[in-house]
Formats: sequence, structure tokens, C-alpha cells
Amino acid sequence: MRKKRIVIALGHEALGTTLPEQKKATMRTAKAIADFIQKDYQVVITHSNGPQVGMIHTAMAEFQKLYPEYTATPMSVCSAMSQGYIGYDLQNAIRTELLNRGVYKPVSTILTQVTVDPYDEAFYNPSKVIGRVMDKEEAEAQEKKGNHVVETGEGYRRIVASPRPMEIIEIDAIRALLEADQIVVACGGGGIPVLVQDHRLKGASAVIEKDTAAGKLAELLDADMLVILTGVEKVCLDYGKDSETPLDTLTVAEAKRYMAEGQFEEGTMLPKLQAAVEFIGNSAVRSALITRLDTTREGLAGQTGTVIRK
Repeated sequence: MRKKRIVIALGHEALGTTLPEQKKATMRTAKAIADFIQKDYQVVITHSNGPQVGMIHTAMAEFQKLYPEYTATPMSVCSAMSQGYIGYDLQNAIRTELLNRGVYKPVSTILTQVTVDPYDEAFYNPSKVIGRVMDKEEAEAQEKKGNHVVETGEGYRRIVASPRPMEIIEIDAIRALLEADQIVVACGGGGIPVLVQDHRLKGASAVIEKDTAAGKLAELLDADMLVILTGVEKVCLDYGKDSETPLDTLTVAEAKRYMAEGQFEEGTMLPKLQAAVEFIGNSAVRSALITRLDTTREGLAGQTGTVIRK
């Protein structure tokens, strides 16, 4: 009989921002993940990368300013770098935590590419702010290169598209490791967005929403549960208002209705619920759990968090 299979999507709180923060945060995160593994789940982990990829993009841009003979670093390469160093900290923290509990299981990070549609509407309406703050002259130079720029309170910053994920290129490798009962870190930061050009994959100037990619990953792996760890214990209606109402459970139909009513904001809870709803689809056995990292164990036991089912 196959073990229960889960995909865990880690938010910013599980990783921190700076290098020292990330090292400490992944040690805490590893304890929550180890609880799932000790309950004999097959586990795949994906994660956000906002601060990390922003730091890399800024650092590489500054480096190119100092050394003009080096070309600018594409967003796809920055995304790959972030997958590598976040995965490095995660896999080592999980390995250490498991060995401390007397459990030996290999942990691997898969550099993961995710295809996107070149005609996705998101490319015509970029929305993800990335990278360093620029002055007007630098912003104009970016626009001459064909990049999109937006003015913020601090100055100017680049914005890129956030297209929907289509296919995960390395899904067979992820599946093979999972079926060998190993722990996999994959699709970090939503995956490296790529465009298919005949037999070649070309990096896209984009950022895929992490939760949407997590839902696609869970769907392709035929997971039993999608666990989305975020900054709140439960999904709430009227969040931040006097009438705020935490939800213990949601049906897919209820989630769709609340989303249509505008209950959840873009970039916060909305993509999480969209990912959960799309993953569950019409399945009577799949479920999703949305909760905080520090309440994961209680959420798994049905004591807290928001559980979504058909």
C-alpha cells in the first residue's frame, strides 16, 4: 500500500531573509518537516524565494555596474541560484534533524524548471516587483533594454510577469526519488520559468507564484495533501477587520464563492486558495491545509489550521 504523499509549500516565515536568518529558520522548519516524515508520509518540499532572489538580482546588478564587461544576469539564472542555496540549507537542516531522531533518509534538491506560455496574459501586465532601487537614469536605461519599470516611494524598480505554470520539466526525476522513499526539495520559488523553443528551454523574464507551482507539483505527483505554511494560523474572512472570522474548514465551492466576493488579496491568501482549489479539483480524497509553521503538528492532527476539501 502506498504511503500518504504530501507537498509542503514553505512561506517566507520558514526561511527568513538574510543568510544567518535563513540558517536558523531552516533548522526550525526542519523540525516541522521531520514530524511529517516520522508519521510515515512521503514528503516533497517547495518554498518561496522572494527576499533571496531579490538579494541575488541586486548583487548581480551591482557587480555588473562595477565590471561592465560582465553581462547582466537574467532572472532565470537568479532563480536557479536561489533554488540552489535555499535547497542547500534546507536539505542539510532536514538531514541533521532526522539523524538526531534516529531516522536516515536521503534529502535531495532538484533544480527545477517550469514551462510557461509565452502568450500568457501576465506578460502583457507584469506585476512582480524585483531587484534594487534605481534612479531615473538607470530606470530609463532598463526600459531601453525592453524591461518594465515601476516608480515606487523609494525610486524605481523592475517589474516582471507572473505567468501560470504549465509543465514541470524535472517531474520524472522528482517522482522517481519520491517513489524511492526519499525526501525532495523542488520547484523552489515557483520553479525557474522557461519557454519551450523546439528542443531548447529558454529562461523567461518572469517569476512564477510559489503557491500556484506547489499546487501543480502536488497535482502531477498525485499527492494526497497540499500543506501551505504561511504567516497566519487559519484562513480568515474579513481579515484585519472587527468582523474577522477564522475558518476551520472550507469546501471547494465555499472557497470559490469567497474568492469571487473578493475576500482574499492578491499576493497573500488568494493564490494559496487558488492553488488548493485547483489541486483538489473534483477529488473526494485530496485535501489542503493552510496554517502557520509553528502550528503544523496541530494542523496535521486536525486541531487547528484551515482544511479544504471537496
